[in-house]
Amino acid sequence: MSTIQKLCYSAILIAFGVVTSQLIYVPVGFAKAFPVQHIVNVLSAIILGPGYAVLNAFCISLIRNIFGGGTLFAFPGSMIGAFFAGMIYLKTKKYWLSAVGEVFGTGILGALASFPIAKFIYGQQVVATFYIVPFLVSTSIGSLIAYVMIKLLSTNPSFTRIIGGKKK
Repeated sequence: MSTIQKLCYSAILIAFGVVTSQLIYVPVGFAKAFPVQHIVNVLSAIILGPGYAVLNAFCISLIRNIFGGGTLFAFPGSMIGAFFAGMIYLKTKKYWLSAVGEVFGTGILGALASFPIAKFIYGQQVVATFYIVPFLVSTSIGSLIAYVMIKLLSTNPSFTRIIGGKKK
């Protein structure tokens, strides 16, 4: 896939992530659970690779924050999850492991990385594990939806050409 094609797919996924963030989210304290972000992370990881997945997550988080539709928690959660989803898919070529990487990266590591933001930037008095459950709920739903979407798309020859052959 050419760089121009990757940039076009990125733009579409970023636009989808930003627009749906205004429509589909669940407030959880100071954070917002945003399952569509995790769909975009897994799709970006599989279609474009880990670098683009992380950049897409960053762009969506940045645009959401600029327009007041997000919080600073979006950065560590989405970017760590996208990285793990992309790296695991790169190494294994397994859709389901990419989704698991997203869940682990966002639900555990991203939630733990959000603790310093909560404590030092927002001044919240929370324990380090406070965000694990809400992040896990959000990423589990989004990653499961992404996995189902990818499995359905993988039956389409046009899609398999985009990602370079049939994967599992």
